[in-house]
Amino acid sequence: MVKVGIAGYGIIGQRLADGVVLQKDMELVGVVDVAPTLSVRALKERGMPYKLYAATKDNIPALEEKGIPVSGTMEDLLKEVDIMFDATGAGIGAKNKALYEKHGVKAVFQGGEKNDVADVFFHGYANYEEGVNKNYLKLTSCNTTGLIRAIDCLDREAGIEKVAITIVRRVADPGDYHRGLTNALKVDKAPNHQAVDLMTIMPHIEATGLLVHTPVTHGHFISVVATPKKDMTVEEVIETFEKHQRIRMVSLDEGFEGNASLFRYARDLGNPRGDMYEIAIWRDTVVKSGKDIMFGINIPQEAVTIPETIDAARAALGMQTDGVEGVTKTNEYLGMGAWK
Repeated sequence: MVKVGIAGYGIIGQRLADGVVLQKDMELVGVVDVAPTLSVRALKERGMPYKLYAATKDNIPALEEKGIPVSGTMEDLLKEVDIMFDATGAGIGAKNKALYEKHGVKAVFQGGEKNDVADVFFHGYANYEEGVNKNYLKLTSCNTTGLIRAIDCLDREAGIEKVAITIVRRVADPGDYHRGLTNALKVDKAPNHQAVDLMTIMPHIEATGLLVHTPVTHGHFISVVATPKKDMTVEEVIETFEKHQRIRMVSLDEGFEGNASLFRYARDLGNPRGDMYEIAIWRDTVVKSGKDIMFGINIPQEAVTIPETIDAARAALGMQTDGVEGVTKTNEYLGMGAWK
């Protein structure tokens, strides 16, 4: 049984904890945080289903003052685990790496860290084997994670020469107040980092893209134009996507009018926090222009990277050395594709 710890019990850390406990070959030893945040206070009110460790001894008094039981410090946790999922804020993971190295513990970093923090810039489907038995892996961002799922899916079927993407990016997560964009769109310089990151992981594909920030919270939308090496019909594209365990095909006629519809559906399914691990692609958006294929993707930014993070642990620890076997095991335990 592989033993896992999680640094940072926030938006991603909470969801990683829930995902790890579903893995029958992994044990969640505990989670780390620095203060009695709302997430940590909710953890206490839920009866402490996960042990909490303070980042340092200095953090313990503030936690105990709120009646939150503390099982030790992060260094105590590091003595008990095989791998850490670092879900701390950008830049903190790079500082934590010194502790991981000190204790000989492998780690998986989130997309906000710089690429040089890790041995491999990792995606479960596109380059799983590159992460096998490596010490430090870094994930792609939420948008890039979902984008690569879709592009890799088509690439395996027909080969992809190039892609052009436009990302309509949610401005903040639900409950965040640190960004004040309202009644306005904001455009970034091209190419966006998602296109650059895709080429880093899939160097045989030429990619470019635009990014537009929009004042919504429940998910990003990506418009993709992909040029396949082998011509595909619209029906073949949809059929290919429908086989993928981490892609949910939806349509407007079913009532999926946009990102809010998918968030509501996730809540109606009883998913914790309205989470969805899978991306959604609208059948109605799959069209062709000559040989090019166009389609639209919904990215549920809070949960979409959880499966790939678990894939990273499987690769780094050599639990499965074959990518198909690794992602299949993750999918099985998370219930991915159960709707098909």
